[in-house]
Amino acid sequence: MTLILLALVDDREKMLKELKDFKPGDPSLPALRILLNGQVGAGKSSFINSINSIFQGHVTTEALADGTGGQSFTKTYKTYTIENRRPPGSKYAFIFNDVMGLESAAQGGVRVEDIISALKGHIKEGYKFNPDTPLSERDPYYYNKNPTWGDKVHCIVSVVAADKLAIMNNEMVQKQRRIREVASELGIPQVAVLTKVDEACPLLKKDLRKMYRSKYMKEQMERFSSKLGIPVNCIVPVKNYHDELDLKNDVDVLLLKALKHIVNFGDDY
Repeated sequence: MTLILLALVDDREKMLKELKDFKPGDPSLPALRILLNGQVGAGKSSFINSINSIFQGHVTTEALADGTGGQSFTKTYKTYTIENRRPPGSKYAFIFNDVMGLESAAQGGVRVEDIISALKGHIKEGYKFNPDTPLSERDPYYYNKNPTWGDKVHCIVSVVAADKLAIMNNEMVQKQRRIREVASELGIPQVAVLTKVDEACPLLKKDLRKMYRSKYMKEQMERFSSKLGIPVNCIVPVKNYHDELDLKNDVDVLLLKALKHIVNFGDDY
């Protein structure tokens, strides 16, 4: 048991250092832009908070998340940076954009058109999502007509709750597939993050270190792959921080593996 714990700590520290030292391969790009999208309550904001918690060394709640998950808590387009305290005021070389959650209803949640605009860098910070109408190209305040390379998304991440995969309906699948098709046309790398694995699998609720030995999770990843067409090796399982007061190595290792996967894919774009 002691050797396993030591290996976890070593993995955590190695990945954390690599991510802290990361710089985009394109020297003109200050930071990789990572766009999170997914169904309401999937854990997009909690994923951002969990990643930030690891880098800050304590549990944080910078991106406000709703514990009930009934309707999207995220209403505006917002960029989240990860603060680097050495030197003070600096940031790490990857940033996250959070959007309103997707809903099954045709006119519910974030519009697919808005996510496509965000991929292309056309949405400015602070834009308030409207489930009835997507952002217009004629909007003088929030439509970015001439996005820079840094404004555009370098990796899109679909966040999906593992315990809700079985009840994901066709409307939600079609919305996700449409986003994936456009991202593919633009050449943008795509990763899927499966959250709430501990709630989906009793084995993992007891011991997260058995993640890649869980037959159930393997089946869930394959099911998700067949639904959305995302290769299994582009699907990463995690547990977000939710009710914990302190960081845990086994939680951190899964989150850092996911982020490393995302950053590597984004840097290849």
